[in-house]
Amino acid sequence: MTEAVPETAQDAVELTYVPVLADAVGAIRARAKRTPAGRLQNGVLLACALFMLGSLVLNLTGPKGPSAGGTVLCLVVLLFILGVYVLVPGLQGQQVHRMYATQDEFRAIVDEDGVRQFSRDLDMTYRWPLMSRYTETDELFVLLTGDRYGVGIAFLPKRGIAGPEGVDRLRAILDANISRI
Repeated sequence: MTEAVPETAQDAVELTYVPVLADAVGAIRARAKRTPAGRLQNGVLLACALFMLGSLVLNLTGPKGPSAGGTVLCLVVLLFILGVYVLVPGLQGQQVHRMYATQDEFRAIVDEDGVRQFSRDLDMTYRWPLMSRYTETDELFVLLTGDRYGVGIAFLPKRGIAGPEGVDRLRAILDANISRI
């Protein structure tokens, strides 16, 4: 990075990392699990899959015997629904990752004011009123906007934090400034 980056405050946490596809996919999956809109979407997809599975079972065990057309239709629709459930977060994660992948190394500073991310061509600041909640996975801290959809998303990979005490310090900063979901 050629741009001058401000010194970190004593209680700030600094991260240095190269974003990988798993970061973006993990953030999208975490958002789907933790936002009302994501849970609704997942619930509808799973309910449709269960309905199609029930239809398939009824078709195969019904009094008139299995219908080849009905069996094929149920299987195709069931596989499509399961494919959407499994593949869509990966496809969305790929889109997000494409933007970040060209930037090489990232640096983020998290303090009482918010999160500031730097890379070769990026300098973004997220203040806490915008990113008002977060969730944590084994690999990431995922920051979300306050809307029910979690449209705005930022992620901080734990591997970018120097030392295990840094993860606890980052969690403490987040807990002091935004809501954990």
